[in-house]
Amino acid sequence: MLTANDLEQFMAAEKIAATLVWPGVPTPTVVDAAAALGVAPAQIIKSVLFVADGEPVLVVASGQAKISSKLLADYLGLARRRVRVALGEKVTAVTGYIPGSVPPFGHLQPLPTVLEAEVLTLTGDIFGGGGNLDALLRLSLAELRRVVGEKTAVLVE
Repeated sequence: MLTANDLEQFMAAEKIAATLVWPGVPTPTVVDAAAALGVAPAQIIKSVLFVADGEPVLVVASGQAKISSKLLADYLGLARRRVRVALGEKVTAVTGYIPGSVPPFGHLQPLPTVLEAEVLTLTGDIFGGGGNLDALLRLSLAELRRVVGEKTAVLVE
């Protein structure tokens, strides 16, 4: 299983301009993370793993967004029934991280990643999973886009 230490090593090796923040309390949800950091929930991003036609796809979305499997299926050109949210054990098996701590990069394997369009409206520092339930990743939107790529879709109805 991967941890915040693995994420730090990945960021150093890949020269990613991001830092880990340790707020001193577990932050497994967007609300918990925002409260611990004293920021608006809109500044929190989440990395959600989907299985699309048997293959993993990571969606990075604004923390409070409800990602639509139907819209993701449409974006990927698949039937809705071919796309589903990955559950706990699958998330850990594919990303290496436990649910609630998954960062947008630094996984066991490179993952195709789609940014939900709402993320592109975020300004200032944004925060996502930091590899541990009590760690958060701090980075800019520009750096997130540089690292995960430019694939973007409207995935919230």
